[in-house]
Amino acid sequence: MLWDAWQKHNQPKALATANATQSATPTPTQSAPGTSPDKPAMAPAAVSAAERAKAPRLTVDTDMVHAEVSALGGDIVRLELKKHGANNAPDKPFVLFDDGRVHTYLAQSGLIGAGLPNHKTLFSLSQAKVVLKDGEEAVSVRLQAPEHDGVKITKVLTFHRGSYVIDVGYEIDNGGVSALGGHAYYQLTRDNKEAESTAGFFGGAQTYTGPAFYADAEKYTKISFKEIEKKEAKLPKPASDGWVAMVQHYFVSAYAPKAGQREFFTDELGGGLFTAGVIQPLAVIAAGQKATVSVPLYVGPQEQEKLSALAPGLDRVVDYGRLAIIAEPIFWCLSWLHKLVGNWGWAIIALTVLIKLAFFPLSAASYKSMAKMKTIMPRMKRIQEQYKDDRMKMNQEMMELYKKEKVNPMGGCWPMLIQMPVFIALYWVLLGAVEMRQAPWLGWITDLSLKDPFFVLPIIMGVTSLIQMKLSPSSPDPVQQKVMMFMPIFFTVMMAWFPSGLVLYWVVNNMLSIGQQWYITRMFGGDAKPANS
Repeated sequence: MLWDAWQKHNQPKALATANATQSATPTPTQSAPGTSPDKPAMAPAAVSAAERAKAPRLTVDTDMVHAEVSALGGDIVRLELKKHGANNAPDKPFVLFDDGRVHTYLAQSGLIGAGLPNHKTLFSLSQAKVVLKDGEEAVSVRLQAPEHDGVKITKVLTFHRGSYVIDVGYEIDNGGVSALGGHAYYQLTRDNKEAESTAGFFGGAQTYTGPAFYADAEKYTKISFKEIEKKEAKLPKPASDGWVAMVQHYFVSAYAPKAGQREFFTDELGGGLFTAGVIQPLAVIAAGQKATVSVPLYVGPQEQEKLSALAPGLDRVVDYGRLAIIAEPIFWCLSWLHKLVGNWGWAIIALTVLIKLAFFPLSAASYKSMAKMKTIMPRMKRIQEQYKDDRMKMNQEMMELYKKEKVNPMGGCWPMLIQMPVFIALYWVLLGAVEMRQAPWLGWITDLSLKDPFFVLPIIMGVTSLIQMKLSPSSPDPVQQKVMMFMPIFFTVMMAWFPSGLVLYWVVNNMLSIGQQWYITRMFGGDAKPANS
């Protein structure tokens, strides 16, 4: 964790150059993929904040979101999530898309081709406010592009009740005299600022903020802003499936085309802005014909069931790292327990009990070894005193004693070592699962994703760790004894900054361990009689 923080602190700052060079990968600012270089390119990708500020806007209100749509390109320039509170003001909605008040984070799209509208086109707004009324399942925003050579194009944004999916589409009426072709692009533009952390001192530096891509052939790929800046982005190859997303702690936006060939792109726009997107070819539209294209845009929390239902692999944005093979079953079990008890805190406690039961056979064997260690402790001290001037001889005598009494001096460590991957996987689950965000447990714990505001749980954890240590046989080495006495203090200080849900798990685990250790020591007490001197 210290190494991660050091690297982050010392990494070079993003270059705030206004005239960033284009990336080597196909982008909307270059000719469309599959076209020759002499075919027209679209308008420059960068749109200034001043241009956005001048453009008219309309607002959209549904049961899930409040959005602002700009006439400039029909971009979604602000989006508030009504079901999720702001980090420091839970009574106010969380702002995901933003037009520069805190972040610059936009959903843009357009068409590539002569005279076709892109995200620098000024559309006509038919109304100033759209509201999803009672009884309506969806509401649409229609923006009219300027007519060009008889071609009429309407951009349509459709918002759905109870959903974070917005359908971004175009209705194309080719009233011209020749066939119409081209490409459609969908991009997410964001600054390179980290998302505001809510996970305490250790959590914020470890969560990923930046673009992510998925194609079935190459699976989940994260491409950092730094890689884009250095032109080291390794994008998925053109495919007939896949999506592009912009990921931050707990939340995500993603374009997930349903069908058709697509290419992926990233670009640095300058001024700390970056874009990531996907390009798809349009079917040729004959003169006098009409066509529609549409791509779903997800803008909301990283709720795995909703994400996996929208597109294959989209739930991978909830990134558990290398321990995903352990973390995913843990989250599934935790979710199942939550359905039973109705509270994430109690679900964590129930999960701790289940994990403890699963490790009971191993713990029993280890505690039996520890109980035997207690019985040979007097002989170990005598050996230590007898050979205090000959360390090699003392170690030989100790090993002979362990061998004779069939005691493993490291036996008590195995439960801890084997539980560590589970502990780390649970850490990532509690850190990454948006379900924990602002989820209360009991009394003063109003958010399991934050540290305990009064440090009650860390103190209880430290006390229970001390009791557990006292029940274990002490090492004959005075130095090791001092180190072990220091460990509960160290863990108390460290865990004070961890999410309270994780500390709750460790407190319950300690309490169960104390009871388990007392029970097993009594159970094996008869077998571990003092050895003869």
